[in-house]
Order: sequence, then structure tokens, then C-alpha cells
Amino acid sequence: MPVNFRIARAEDLPLIVAMIADDTVSAARTGDLGDEHRAAFDVIDADPNNELIVAELDDEVVGTMQLTYIPGISRRGALRMQIEAVRVASDLRGQGLGGKMMEWALDRGRARGCALVQLTTDKSRKDAHRFYDSLGFTASHEGYKLALS
Repeated sequence: MPVNFRIARAEDLPLIVAMIADDTVSAARTGDLGDEHRAAFDVIDADPNNELIVAELDDEVVGTMQLTYIPGISRRGALRMQIEAVRVASDLRGQGLGGKMMEWALDRGRARGCALVQLTTDKSRKDAHRFYDSLGFTASHEGYKLALS
């Protein structure tokens, strides 16, 4: 399965939003493509510390993830990479594409000089937990969130 990775373009946004919304956990909070998604894309696209990535098979977008590079004082000023919104097209799940995406992301983080990669996943996503465990991630911290609006 030869996969191509690239920075997302504005014309990819409908597919990206659809992939993110394609499950019960994210559907309501993602919604349908709208102006707020386009505005967020513009901010991400303009920020050198954010990358919205797409995975392509045969020139078709089949996966997405957002990579954010976070400078910090802790860990002796280490740069860390946050991985968010990892999604694979539903008809391709379980075929190894997610592993290829994560391998590519980890290599990208290393190339940028990141000392650590982190991610969060909803507590109800048991399959995702098994997937990240299989890649060597450890559930080392308890995460908290607070909606501000």
C-alpha cells in the first residue's frame, strides 16, 4: 500500500471534516463543513508550528491528522509534538494505514527535533487505545478538559 503524505490544502477540507465526523464520539462536536472549519484551516495553514496532514492512496485522501509542535521549558526546553484528530477512511480501517500514518508522523517529529510525542484519545475509544499501545505509547498521564464555550 504506497501512501503519500502531504500538507492539506483547502480543497481537502470537506473530506477531512467528513473523516473526523465519521464516528459517534466526534460527529456532534465536529458537525458538517462550515465557515468555522474554513477559518480554523486558515489559522492552522498559516502557523509554522501546525500541520494538517493528509494521507493519499492513488491520489485519493484516505487519512488525516494534525501535528502541532510545542516548545516548552520543561524537559530542558524540549520541543514536543502533539498529534490530534487521527482518522482513517472507514473502509480502510484495520489494513495498516493508521500504522503508516503514525510512523510517518513520528519520523516528522524526529526531523523537527522533537524529544517527545503526545496525544490524547477519548476514554471510550478502546480500539484506539490498543492501537497506540501497540505502537509503544504509554498511558502515562490522566488528561482533563474543560469546555470554555
